[in-house]
Amino acid sequence: MPESAVDGRTWLLSGPASSYAVHVTEADELVHLHWGARIALADAEALAVRPLPDYWPFESPLDGREEYPVEGGARFVRPALSVRTAERRGTEWTFAGHETDGDELRLRFRDAGLAITLHYRMRGDVVERWTTLRNEGEQPLELLRADSATWTLPDRDGWRLSQLHGRWAAESRLARSPLTYGEKVIGSRRGHTGHQHLPWVALDTDATEEHGEVYGCALGWSGSWRIAVAQLPDARVQVTGGAGYDDSGLLTLAAGESFTTPVFAGLWSDGGFGGASRAWHAYQLAHIVPGADRDRPVLFNSWEATWFDISEEQQTALARRAAAIGVELFVVDDGWFGARTGDHAGLGDWTPNPDRFPHGLKPLADQVHALGMQFGIWVEPEMVNPDSELYRAHPDWVQFQLGRKRTELRNQLVLNLAREDVQEYLWQQLDTLLSSAPIDYVKWDFNRCFTDAGWPDDPYPQRLWVDHVRALYALLDRLRAAHPGVAFESCSGGGGRIDLGIMSRADQVWTSDNTDPLDRLAIQHGFTQIHPARTMAAWVTDSPNAQLNGRVSSLRFRFVSAMAGVLGIGGDLTEWTEEELAEARRWVELYKEIRPVVQRGDLYRLRPPEGGLSAVQYVRGEESVVLAWLQAQRHGEPVPALRLRGLDPTASYECRETGEIHRGAVLLHHGLRTGLRGDLDASVIRLRRI
Repeated sequence: MPESAVDGRTWLLSGPASSYAVHVTEADELVHLHWGARIALADAEALAVRPLPDYWPFESPLDGREEYPVEGGARFVRPALSVRTAERRGTEWTFAGHETDGDELRLRFRDAGLAITLHYRMRGDVVERWTTLRNEGEQPLELLRADSATWTLPDRDGWRLSQLHGRWAAESRLARSPLTYGEKVIGSRRGHTGHQHLPWVALDTDATEEHGEVYGCALGWSGSWRIAVAQLPDARVQVTGGAGYDDSGLLTLAAGESFTTPVFAGLWSDGGFGGASRAWHAYQLAHIVPGADRDRPVLFNSWEATWFDISEEQQTALARRAAAIGVELFVVDDGWFGARTGDHAGLGDWTPNPDRFPHGLKPLADQVHALGMQFGIWVEPEMVNPDSELYRAHPDWVQFQLGRKRTELRNQLVLNLAREDVQEYLWQQLDTLLSSAPIDYVKWDFNRCFTDAGWPDDPYPQRLWVDHVRALYALLDRLRAAHPGVAFESCSGGGGRIDLGIMSRADQVWTSDNTDPLDRLAIQHGFTQIHPARTMAAWVTDSPNAQLNGRVSSLRFRFVSAMAGVLGIGGDLTEWTEEELAEARRWVELYKEIRPVVQRGDLYRLRPPEGGLSAVQYVRGEESVVLAWLQAQRHGEPVPALRLRGLDPTASYECRETGEIHRGAVLLHHGLRTGLRGDLDASVIRLRRI
């Protein structure tokens, strides 16, 4: 519950370990007071009366201290809010009061016809912030920029920035570098979250994996976005972020209209990068991910096994083999609908191909259910092929600009989801599809970026960028409400749409199209900096790796790599030998045993995947699971022991693999031997407190 000082101008939000405080001055300036270790309201009040330091005439005393910098006046930092009307540009607000609603604090400001509400909510030690803007005037008001929040860091020396960068098949790679003066800007200009950056940053000065202060920020938006990290001339640091990638115009608010930004969440931890990650994971499992208390099933996906060449008989043969090794969810990927025999046709026509599925999907779904598995399908609803019945009937339904070429990527165009007729068409198509057969799971893909984001019928086409995402969210919400038994996976050519916004509507995400088990270790290491293993889909596919690099790896290495998240299988099981199928069955059985610990336990990254030995550990109650991988053993050197985490030093633990009894203090301080050797070796180690 937010606390308010007697003067009604100082507020404090507190979680189990941290606090966040702000203050409105007598001049109606909203200044940041504190973000860090837990303090009392009296401490926040003491901070509110501390004088600001003296400033030279070329600087502003507000810069680096304002909670939500607006454009206008003596401010030189990047504004979180930039507004334009026919008469003026910028904002000069006055404080209009505050209110609390349960655990939410609302601070209200006004400027002429613009009402501004800043929202705060503490969930655990995560602060959720967002902003609502309402045009209460009579004339249109243009939002050039409307960020969700600005985060102000305390005075420290030597800040370091962590971010997740990448590209297709190489997502979520962690990079850390010293923060220098000026701005570091990451984001997406692509209409979706993007493979290039996850909307998350972390800052520290001297943190390690398990020790030190870490400040993190994560944006919940699945469209274009921007986060700017600035070290100002006086060395103070602020992080500003929100929807949209530039300041050329977000949207126009007509009289009476309002706009609510996505949530920009912030977290402070004094438990190092690992402690911050575990706090992010707990927050998402408690407040973001739907049905997070239920473990995700082991799935088989047909894509790398069959590509576009599919049929009911072929999928049935795969389903029998998948069921025999213990798979719980069978997913038919691309190629089941319309004229979809390749990536050149069929998108938009969401009815089963009559040659491949002459009686629809129900017979196959019934057979899959009879085998004891759930049934899932792949869709890409936001896209259309020019070679499709939908496009021939409605060529105006795509994003395009008059007088310009309609750019095709992967032989497809982007539907304009901002149009209500497109929204209704997709609802009818998908609702009918999910009602036509016992479908339990939908893999929702998005395989190209925005390029021609125009809407000739709309005088202000910039709103398309925002309204597409809003329509996507509304469609997913509507489908989930109408079909509560259906689970959804978010995919965008792999990890191109992973953020807190889509995760509130998806049961899991497809981490990367790269299924090579060695490459996946680095991708998964980065992913878990912010997101929990419970959401991280990972597949065991064929060796040599067919899609990317031809690397040869053992079934053991492939399974242990994929068991670090939500286990899936994507190889051609009809080509696996009986020995391989028997081994796979054993691995699946083992994963089901450790699944509650992996998917819902506390995650500790014991060693990063940068060299020889890497490992992660999961702890839940009395159980602990260690997954370890040895990339290569060089010069005959012994493999180092793994110092474990999260155990009781006074307790004893039994190793399920060997029967050995280990003291917790010994495992914590001296480590556990893995027995790994050679190249691309891996192991699963189960420990139980006794």
